[in-house]
Amino acid sequence: MKKLGLVMAVLMVATPVWAGVDITCTAPADSCDVTVSYKVVGESNSVRGFALDIMIDQGAVIKEVYSNSLDPNYWVYPGSIVINTTTNPPTVSDKGIPVANPYDPCLPGQTLPGLDSNGITIEIGSLYWPPGDNSPNAPKISDKFKPLLKFRVSKRPTCVTIRENAIRGGVVLTNPNANPDVNSPGVGNTPKYCLTAGPVDCIPNNVSYYLTWAAQNKPDCWCYPRQCYGDTNCQKEGSVKTGYFWVHFNDLSVLLAAWNQNGATSTYILAKPHICADFAHDVEGSAKTGYFRVHFNDLSKLLANWNVKYPLPLADCGGTLTCP
Repeated sequence: MKKLGLVMAVLMVATPVWAGVDITCTAPADSCDVTVSYKVVGESNSVRGFALDIMIDQGAVIKEVYSNSLDPNYWVYPGSIVINTTTNPPTVSDKGIPVANPYDPCLPGQTLPGLDSNGITIEIGSLYWPPGDNSPNAPKISDKFKPLLKFRVSKRPTCVTIRENAIRGGVVLTNPNANPDVNSPGVGNTPKYCLTAGPVDCIPNNVSYYLTWAAQNKPDCWCYPRQCYGDTNCQKEGSVKTGYFWVHFNDLSVLLAAWNQNGATSTYILAKPHICADFAHDVEGSAKTGYFRVHFNDLSKLLANWNVKYPLPLADCGGTLTCP
């Protein structure tokens, strides 16, 4: 990020001002999702951008970083942003992603390994005009914690450490001469943020079908990221020649084996793999026809995503398991 404000060329020259920024983490007791939040201590400056190293321990890895900042003010990702300089004025053709490229040739060895490792470097910035804290478009200064970013760890227990990545700019304020005191988990006298062990459901309790899932003896296949789109087994099918598909013949076979099995709570339908074909997470039918866990609503979901080439459909069904 090389002092984000310099990269964006919009910072004002000002006299030194004291400011502090606190960074913290939170995670629900039944989830592996961690939310990173921040607040400005005092009301001296707003934060222009963040370059942070996020590290976890105890054998866990970071599986996913949600693609957008949780704070809409921070929508620029300097490590991968693409600016079209052929337009007048220049325009942003791709905002990029929050995770910095670990193979950045300009900063070799200054970036953590990235997803599926125990450490990532994130770069998140704001962009507004005119510059300065009085700009109507600038992030508002707040002494309350505001969510910034969410990431997912592979398992609990694990503890989180967050530090500034100084070579990429660290925490940058609107006033470039103000070097804030940053308090973050695991740095200085601040303890790490730890997610304890214990039972963790792979469907968080804030997901709409959590109670339905629990009533079906919590089948782990419902925790796959694309199960609600018709993926029964978390496996791609296909080839280099034909392309790869998340929803294909193996999934259709599971649906057909479970199709019209009367009895929404029968031992047969609740067993794997049959229950994995309940893509809609509902019961269809009536007292006259019987009740079915795998029926037309589930077939409709499978057909809507049939032969949709990898990497689609989206991986947002709500579960926390990841595909091999």
